[in-house]
Amino acid sequence: MKDSRNSLVTAPYLLWSVGFIIIPLIMIIYYAFTGPDGSFTTRNVGDIIYFVNMKALMLSIALSLVSTCMCLLIAYPLALVLTQVVEKNSSLMALIFILPMWMNSLLRTFAWQNILERKGVLNGILVFLGLQPFYIINKPPAIILGMVYDFLPFMVLPIYNSVSEIDKDLINAARDLGAGSFQTLYRVIWPLSLPGVISGITMVFVPSLTTFVISDILGGGKILLIGNIIEQLFTQDSDWNAGAGLSVILMIFIVISMIITAKYDREDG
Repeated sequence: MKDSRNSLVTAPYLLWSVGFIIIPLIMIIYYAFTGPDGSFTTRNVGDIIYFVNMKALMLSIALSLVSTCMCLLIAYPLALVLTQVVEKNSSLMALIFILPMWMNSLLRTFAWQNILERKGVLNGILVFLGLQPFYIINKPPAIILGMVYDFLPFMVLPIYNSVSEIDKDLINAARDLGAGSFQTLYRVIWPLSLPGVISGITMVFVPSLTTFVISDILGGGKILLIGNIIEQLFTQDSDWNAGAGLSVILMIFIVISMIITAKYDREDG
């Protein structure tokens, strides 16, 4: 009776997974290894060796790594501060970080475009103060800024949850034994918060690697990431086979990154 009840509860989630994960994945793999006539081919996957595609992939990986590192550098100290300051208001603080995610990411990206454009809000303020304008729109720094802004909550929340769950007695014991602030951070807090750090890295790196909206808007269409090329192949060129082939390559990099993070997660326990 209990097993049948559990089956009824899990059935909607199973159907959702099959309909929106497994079937689309099978379709992508099918199109990636077939030609327009339906015959088997590896040409679509091999298109990654073309200079334009390889350049876009390498740039995507580079910008994703930079964005992930910047999110970590910002999120970890912020999580430590929040844990110390708002222990009684943790739910309110979590709401503050989740609240911007309720707004459509496209609107948030357009807001940054208005701030960073040549005659935008930022340069208007700088000119008013008698300073030199700051031109980063349509350049990689603007894309990195957009990625950090969009994906920072995905780094803050896992780290904050891990740090807030650390037993305070362990920290007090380390200090009683003569450990300074840096030693306590390095030898106690950091190792115990690694699960949250690893989760945050995965949750930021993967969407950063696959994004195309941020680079399209803040890059002005002048900077092509691998996501932009895949999006153009599907929507503009209607070449599902080539788009699926590059998508499979992108999925391989995502799986590799998840395997690496999972490996370190198991090692650090």
